Amino acid sequence: MSERKKPEIEVPEGGAPEELTIRDLVVGDGPEARPGRVVQVHYVGVTFASGREFDSSWEQGRSFKFAVGGGKAIKGFDRGVRGMKVGGRREIIVPPRLGYGKQSPSSSIPAGSTLIFVIDLLTVVGGPPARGSA
Repeated sequence: MSERKKPEIEVPEGGAPEELTIRDLVVGDGPEARPGRVVQVHYVGVTFASGREFDSSWEQGRSFKFAVGGGKAIKGFDRGVRGMKVGGRREIIVPPRLGYGKQSPSSSIPAGSTLIFVIDLLTVVGGPPARGSA
């Protein structure tokens, strides 16, 4: 995968969706992120209400690695990565019930926030073999 630059996130017009919204910006062609597999991603997150960035692996200078379905990421982020293929870039909009709910995990994420992430899938490791493979 060629080196990508940190994405800019534009908040869509209208109200925040009540369901998890997934939109592929770039479709990857590598291994697929599935439950039980460890993925490595770069991401940027903004709040839907303000459009202000609250977190970015790009700014931290390191990617985020987690097991899909392992409970290390908020539910919406975890579900939003599923089905992505390495090399892909995806935008996900996470409603509060799949994010932080009524909690405020930091001063930059008010309670009840809808979150928008743009995620680049860098690697997928391990897990059960794909169905139909030997």
